[in-house]
Amino acid sequence: MPASPEQQWLVPAWPAPAWVQALCSTRSGGVSLAPFDSLNLGDHVGDAAMAVATNRSMLHQTMAARPVFLSQVHGTHVESISSSTLDGTQADGCVTFEADVACTIMVADCLPVLLTNAQGSRVAAAHAGWRGLAGQGGQGILETTLAAFAGSEVLAWLGPCIGPTAFEVGSEVRDVFVSHDPAAQALFTIKPEGKWLADLQGLARLRLAALGVTQIYGNDGSRAWCTFSNPARYFSHRRDHVSGRMAACIWLDNGRMQGPQS
Repeated sequence: MPASPEQQWLVPAWPAPAWVQALCSTRSGGVSLAPFDSLNLGDHVGDAAMAVATNRSMLHQTMAARPVFLSQVHGTHVESISSSTLDGTQADGCVTFEADVACTIMVADCLPVLLTNAQGSRVAAAHAGWRGLAGQGGQGILETTLAAFAGSEVLAWLGPCIGPTAFEVGSEVRDVFVSHDPAAQALFTIKPEGKWLADLQGLARLRLAALGVTQIYGNDGSRAWCTFSNPARYFSHRRDHVSGRMAACIWLDNGRMQGPQS
């Protein structure tokens, strides 16, 4: 018997409160046909609308929380979401205090970052491609998202993304990061033809550390986390050009909460 979709999903191993629930889907377990096979959750990539709706319903039912699907534009806007927030709201990050509403980020090479405070009173998710991560003047998607946690101890989980042996970029990308923080130089490796290989998760860890986040879990840059290098497990836009989308979700589970949180 094949594994159920939830048995194939990634679940963070981190010391978050029990009512803070999180997961990241993989490409397996849905109904979409090739090249979107099979658990494609993106409604903007050319897949059949009915297949996407079925896949999203499957995710919703398994989570017992409503995933809010954003329209992501590689920017730095963060939306505060609730049960009334519409799918398609334009943002690249979201935060919520409301139970059973899941902050949701779709990815197919970019880095999903899930966040909670130690008290478990709020959760957030950020879409950290290189543009959103770099932002402008050092104010990127992580800086904007972390503003919702001012004064709190924060835990972060990094999901799968394109890995440091596959993410080829030009000098202009390296320059953006290095001009903000010279320590970023160590996260770029020169290629013979003058291009660079970038460590996206490493750049996110550097930004998080600068923001005072010391508890960082998940993606460590190894091959197992690389979307590009694992075609049977992950969607990758850079590898396949036409690709589905995975979702990283985090929510407060009302059924597990023990009284009001502060």
